[in-house]
Amino acid sequence: MIKEVKNKKSIIAVIGLGYVGLPIALEFAKKAKVIGFDIHPGRIKMLQNNEDPSKELGGEAFDKCDIVFTSNAADLKKANVFIVAVPTPIDDAKLPDLKPLLGATANVGKALKKGDYVIFESTVYPGCTEDDCVPVLEKKSGLKFNQDFKVGYSPERINPGDKKHTLQTVIKVVSGSDTESLNEIAELYEMVVGAGVHRAASIKVAEAAKIIENTQRDVNIALINELSIIFNKLGINTYEVLEAAGTKWNFLQFYPGLVGGHCIGVDPYYLTHKAKQVGYHAKIINSGRYVNDSMGFYLGKQTVKKIISSGVNIMEARVLVLGATFKENVSDIRNSKVVDLIKEMESFSVHIEVMDPYADSKELKDNYGFGLIKEAKGKYNAVVVAVNHDVYANLTEDDFSKWLTPNGIVVDVKGSYRNKINKYKYLSL
Repeated sequence: MIKEVKNKKSIIAVIGLGYVGLPIALEFAKKAKVIGFDIHPGRIKMLQNNEDPSKELGGEAFDKCDIVFTSNAADLKKANVFIVAVPTPIDDAKLPDLKPLLGATANVGKALKKGDYVIFESTVYPGCTEDDCVPVLEKKSGLKFNQDFKVGYSPERINPGDKKHTLQTVIKVVSGSDTESLNEIAELYEMVVGAGVHRAASIKVAEAAKIIENTQRDVNIALINELSIIFNKLGINTYEVLEAAGTKWNFLQFYPGLVGGHCIGVDPYYLTHKAKQVGYHAKIINSGRYVNDSMGFYLGKQTVKKIISSGVNIMEARVLVLGATFKENVSDIRNSKVVDLIKEMESFSVHIEVMDPYADSKELKDNYGFGLIKEAKGKYNAVVVAVNHDVYANLTEDDFSKWLTPNGIVVDVKGSYRNKINKYKYLSL
């Protein structure tokens, strides 16, 4: 397989061209023939014009790439290696939603031929590739797993907005359905990953490794979030506590915050779902999820209490929120916990206005019921810096003075302005 790919006699198809799939497709396209497939024609049109819909890559990333972008599933029949990188979200009941993954798998199955390889990158629970996806491939293709086609799993490690930890600089975990496929898939990714690969013992091990990366972070952040609630009741600044504790060599540096997005805020639910299937109720993981899922509501309520304590009629209060995306310097609003903060304040009839240089106003309106303002007007009873975009990094107290009433409040989610606010009431996690 690898020899055919390198000689451009075989084509790689990347299914799903979001923040994970597109960088992979373009990197391979610098050394091989690639088909970039996505079910959204609008996205394909942008990509054909060298535009990244996720706004992560510039036009230069498309230079010298041997790639064809398409939303026509029939074009996948030309490929021999399929890399599936579609979203794996959760539903309203916080259960794994495999519809995008299984839909993409069905499209691959219809195009599958003898000798082909299918590699999954989407985050899933251990066993999903072999137990859920392979049967779909067999059914749609009429072929036999490991006899007619091979399968692998190589979890994505793309971090949106991170220009340091990229596809080329982070070790890639790879796995295969047998020894031959493991070696072929490892060599395939070595074409584009400068940091090298780690050969996992099995597909299930690779799936589990990915899902605990984010689960570990989630649980640790939940601990700090819970501590911040306790310290708030004790009148202690959480960041000052962490700064003091951090002088010990083995203290782990985690900070409080709103844990949203489509990785840390989602992946643990895949693991707890699988644990439940095998008869175990995951206590620590579920507790961590509960804490992190509640932080937006908690901070919204604390802001309202601060406004009331300043003598303002809460039904007449105005609040400016800076930032609406799930993390800094990205346009992605999926599972943004800023939404919870806003909804909590709105439940007290607070008038909210939101600004964000990265988010799309229409997308926010369609998904969450509120849009963006381009410019702040008038005075606000509180300014909430909800997302640490770089454009907010150098805000001074004079900047806040332009927005705030004399008894106004600065709500600093990440503690960026600690010890910089003197004239106004200050609140952080």
